[in-house]
Amino acid sequence: MTYAYAIIGGLLIGLSATLLLLFNGRIAGICGILAAAILPDNSERTWRWLFLAGLALGTLLWHFASGLPVPDATGASPWLVIAAGLIVGFGTQMANGCTSGHGVCGLGRLSARSLVATLSFMGAGAVTVYVVRHVLGG
Repeated sequence: MTYAYAIIGGLLIGLSATLLLLFNGRIAGICGILAAAILPDNSERTWRWLFLAGLALGTLLWHFASGLPVPDATGASPWLVIAAGLIVGFGTQMANGCTSGHGVCGLGRLSARSLVATLSFMGAGAVTVYVVRHVLGG
């Protein structure tokens, strides 16, 4: 049943990205949506905050409705989480988008730039997992 949840989740992500593009003309890149939501002089802040709230509330609603537990926190120190978030933010600025913008929306639009970015994200993730598990012994 775990695979069914992943498939349903993927379909819902694709549907929401498609609807946002069709009805709002915007790409569902979460980092870009968040960055523009916190700008004080942005006239499009309302839909951005609603979109972000829907991500969080939809997740909680799913766990409540399905009876599945909310996953435990990572156990990492808050400083490590903050540092990781800043590194991700720096990377999304370098790549002109995040994994959701490039991987979900860009690949769906057959963007060559998004293909390169997504392969870079995935490759870096694979190398990181290998190093942490097999070189550092974590």
